[in-house]
Amino acid sequence: MSDQSAARTRRRRLALVGGVALVVLGADQITKSFAVSHLSHHEVHIIGPIALRLEYNSGVAFSIGTSLTGPIIVVAIVLVLAVAWFARRVPTTLSALGVGLILGGAVGNLADRLFRGNNGAVVDFIYTKYWPTFNVADSSVVCGCVLVAWSFLKAGSPRQARDAQVPNLSSSDAGAPSDAPALDLSPEGDRTAE
Repeated sequence: MSDQSAARTRRRRLALVGGVALVVLGADQITKSFAVSHLSHHEVHIIGPIALRLEYNSGVAFSIGTSLTGPIIVVAIVLVLAVAWFARRVPTTLSALGVGLILGGAVGNLADRLFRGNNGAVVDFIYTKYWPTFNVADSSVVCGCVLVAWSFLKAGSPRQARDAQVPNLSSSDAGAPSDAPALDLSPEGDRTAE
């Protein structure tokens, strides 16, 4: 792949990350605003165990750390910056989609903590009997993590990918015919017979 082609692919993947993140952020903030304005006095049953119910979570996943709002905000900012930095070099389109979902969800929940005026709490509104109440941002982060993990599993480890690209010249089967002598690169191999 030429340098221009690689740069173009990187730019497309970065644009995908940014576009997906913006869509997630928009959907997250719109649905949270709807929840705050329409669910403050009652819940809406959807189907089976699923309902829309307004809740505020000042902790992290599963409401852990509800008294640690300040440190949670600092950690969230650091994580958003780390994901944004990683997004510069996503290796595949699938991982770019996943990173966009993660980034959009992380920024959506961080925006709640910084700008909604709920003492650093995140608006949650999707309720099930069997799982803590969550929101669009939470769903996006989870789906994004699954996509990134899947893309890395599909691609194999970075070492496997590197080893597949670089032939092993120290073995006799690295392109030499089977009846040809193996190339000996050891210090003793360049001595002439005495």
